[in-house]
Amino acid sequence: MYTIKNTVTYEQIINKSRFICYLFPVKDVSEANEILANIRKKHYDANHNCYGYIIGTNPPTAKSSDDGEPSQTAGVPIFEVLKKNNLTNVIAIVTRYFGGVKLGAGGLIRAYGSSVSEALKLAEIVKIEKKVIMEIIADYAHVDSVQRILENHIIDRIFSDKVNLKAEIPENEFERIKRELTEVSKGAVETKVLGTKDSV
Repeated sequence: MYTIKNTVTYEQIINKSRFICYLFPVKDVSEANEILANIRKKHYDANHNCYGYIIGTNPPTAKSSDDGEPSQTAGVPIFEVLKKNNLTNVIAIVTRYFGGVKLGAGGLIRAYGSSVSEALKLAEIVKIEKKVIMEIIADYAHVDSVQRILENHIIDRIFSDKVNLKAEIPENEFERIKRELTEVSKGAVETKVLGTKDSV
């Protein structure tokens, strides 16, 4: 899965109608709703503020709205562009100021879809990596070699009678790192999985 790093705005005129597409990275549904409310307030005089979003993974939360356009001519094409590009944690809002010329269903689908596609060309797209949050408890005798194996993944260190480390490890490296920790300490290092998280 991928997401976008930055907010993007793209505008185009199609048969006198003005289409403004906004792409925002979002963490959750409440943030998406807040952004949507702000855009609606900003463009209170627009004919339509249509949107689509995908948030999270396994399973993602998704929603789209035609906001008064004919059914499935706006929200669905917006959503489909996000889905086709394997994106999540993104809301796309397309504001339309009607220019007096009707576009028809096919024209609307193309207009809303292309607004999002063109906006995406301006976005910085980043891969979302699943990370395993791991707790490692080691004797002081092993701490140097343990820290070498964990390299830049350590996010917290607590020194008491033993050394308690917390690390975020890319899922695809987890088994190798766990094996190396066991080998270097001859099984003396304790490891515990605390959970997983999506990170960019």
